[in-house]
Amino acid sequence: MTIRVVIADDQALVRTGLRMILDNADDIDVVGEAGDGAEAIKLVADLDPDVVLMDVRMPEMDGVEATAAIAAAHRTRVLVLTTFDLDEYVYAALRAGASGFLLKDALAPDLLSAVRVVAAGEATLAPTVTRRLLDRVVTGLPAPTSDERLDLLTGREREVLQQLARGLSNAEIAELLYLSPGTVKTHVGRILTKLGLRDRVQAVVFAYEAGITR
Repeated sequence: MTIRVVIADDQALVRTGLRMILDNADDIDVVGEAGDGAEAIKLVADLDPDVVLMDVRMPEMDGVEATAAIAAAHRTRVLVLTTFDLDEYVYAALRAGASGFLLKDALAPDLLSAVRVVAAGEATLAPTVTRRLLDRVVTGLPAPTSDERLDLLTGREREVLQQLARGLSNAEIAELLYLSPGTVKTHVGRILTKLGLRDRVQAVVFAYEAGITR
């Protein structure tokens, strides 16, 4: 199955470089290029790609606003491209619905792997990296607010979510809570479904903003 990708970056040279890397993969097809967020949204609506490589800082409409619009209305997943891993814009993009981020100086194999992982419905960003990012910007986060979706979770699911937000893997959560990895995976799936979240990265952001972890 071919993965259909749209590249959104305001620098033509960057788009060309990314396309050259992606075009060398037999299972990836670049179907469009956008120079800003508004154009990226239009291409997603017209082409229905699997993944958008989204520059986080662009003129007119930036990658954060574009990511929010795409995540709200389309199945397409967003992989944010950034120069700095600890960037407030990155946090905003994750909060808006991106499935992870990738540094622009990443190696070609890492870029290809990230696109494939996102297309498969997973998050490219390890929870530990998300936690490090949130720790950096936590002083600028709003005070925790009560979220009625928490009432949908069982006590055990809350425990799993709390450990997930700490950056623990399924295996580590299983060992800590004396559960099997399969059971933890089931709990994580139910948590995402009940909270209406796309992936583990979104769960970590939710946990911070709901005050489950801080």
